[in-house]
Amino acid sequence: MTQKPPYTITEKAADYLAKIVETVTRLDLGTDFKRDIKLHRENRVRTIYSSLAIEGNTLSLDDVSAVIEGKLVAGKQTEVKEVKNAYESYDQIMTFDPYSIADFLKAHKLMTRELIKESGRFRSGDVGVFDGDKPIHIGARPQFVPQLVDNLFAWGKESELHPVLKSAILHYEIETIHPFEDGNGRMGRLWQTLLLAKWNPIFAWIPMESVLYRNRSQYYQAIAQARNADDSGVFIAFTLSAIYETIVIQEKRQERRPEKHQVKALSALQMSVLKALSDATLSRKELLTAVGINGDSRWFKRHIEPLINTGLIEMTVPEKPNSRLQRYRITEYGKMQKH
Repeated sequence: MTQKPPYTITEKAADYLAKIVETVTRLDLGTDFKRDIKLHRENRVRTIYSSLAIEGNTLSLDDVSAVIEGKLVAGKQTEVKEVKNAYESYDQIMTFDPYSIADFLKAHKLMTRELIKESGRFRSGDVGVFDGDKPIHIGARPQFVPQLVDNLFAWGKESELHPVLKSAILHYEIETIHPFEDGNGRMGRLWQTLLLAKWNPIFAWIPMESVLYRNRSQYYQAIAQARNADDSGVFIAFTLSAIYETIVIQEKRQERRPEKHQVKALSALQMSVLKALSDATLSRKELLTAVGINGDSRWFKRHIEPLINTGLIEMTVPEKPNSRLQRYRITEYGKMQKH
């Protein structure tokens, strides 16, 4: 029988869960958030900047944005590489199964590639978190790590607990097991975002990490208190408060933004584009061929750009719109419009 992690769902956590569900529903169905591509990109930059800053990366928000855009930045090359790796990890977030160890290791390899020796592998040695010479936390012995992670994911897959609560528990347990040589904090936050995004895809674009960074002393304190109690209840409540604060900020931003991404009636040609992208990711040339058009830039601007701007399709390399590697794919929102 799969062992259940030690946790308590406090009244505070339950209250935050109810508020999160209500607010996410409003944000998802009552605003233009999921079609606001520009805001998605801004939030992704905030996510990466904040998650790395928690771990001591000194690049500024503008620097992180510049790196993602492919610009040269003056700074430590290891920190620049951390940004590139994190961007790739979050870019692929919806392809991961949150309960697959293979995907967990794949995501870690993306996150730490060319930065550590045991990238994409569970650690082979002991590891700990220290304040000077004082140990704050010692991870599980390396020989127990694979089984501990396997048990955690098996519990997560079987548990009928609400995904928002489950996401906080997995985040905490990953930090406690400390399965990797380095990158445990980044992976814990990525995996919580993954579980949230599997519950509602808009969480792939919600920068919960920015609130954790702003309140990082409370973040560390919540982890420490949970470890002392051998119960993640206090961490669950804190993390849910951060999620709630983040989505409230996003909702308020939507209230202040002009309505400019509304979906108008689609032409027969645009519906053909959505159909062509249903089962494939295509280049511009392949897309034109699929819908039987000998198009030019004016045709693309008239028929394809509106689909991108309203979030029905997306670019695979959004930071470089004119990249020769650019491809186009349908979004979850686009799939709903197709029917």
